[in-house]
Amino acid sequence: MIYIYHDFGGTHTTALAAAYHLNILKPSTRTLTKEEILAVPFFNKLTKQDSGKIIFHGIDDEGHSVYTIGRRSSKLVVPALKDLCQILQNKYPFDEKIIFSNTSPTVPFAMTMGGFFSRGLKIDFIGVPLLVKGAQQCCDNIYQLVKATKKIAKETTDQQFIILENQAYKA
Repeated sequence: MIYIYHDFGGTHTTALAAAYHLNILKPSTRTLTKEEILAVPFFNKLTKQDSGKIIFHGIDDEGHSVYTIGRRSSKLVVPALKDLCQILQNKYPFDEKIIFSNTSPTVPFAMTMGGFFSRGLKIDFIGVPLLVKGAQQCCDNIYQLVKATKKIAKETTDQQFIILENQAYKA
């Protein structure tokens, strides 16, 4: 299987989702620390120029690849990727299941503003504390989203390409 977590910028909730998926972050009843959040690979590191790039994060404990992508405001990126996968599947058959999981519904307002200040305006002294606060607010929602994504991927046998909008995970 190939997991692709996506959202607007591809550097906050997607990075946290990939970290939970790969057990870099462990689920816990306590709040993540600032240091834990900022140590997550790619967290608050990508720029607008990285939009649309599929970023490899690693191989999970079951041998599945985990990627992220920032799609900006385009609702067309994921359907286009699914169509491309279908074209490739028709031309070069493969058995890999591909799961696109939207992390946007987990984004709290603090993270939206933090991303705007830090990534958009390059004002880290305002943006980073907001991003940390937002990550602390939504980390359990992200973990639950990852858990549900894995479960759906395993249980769905009639589809090779799965798009999960995850509307139930609004923070």
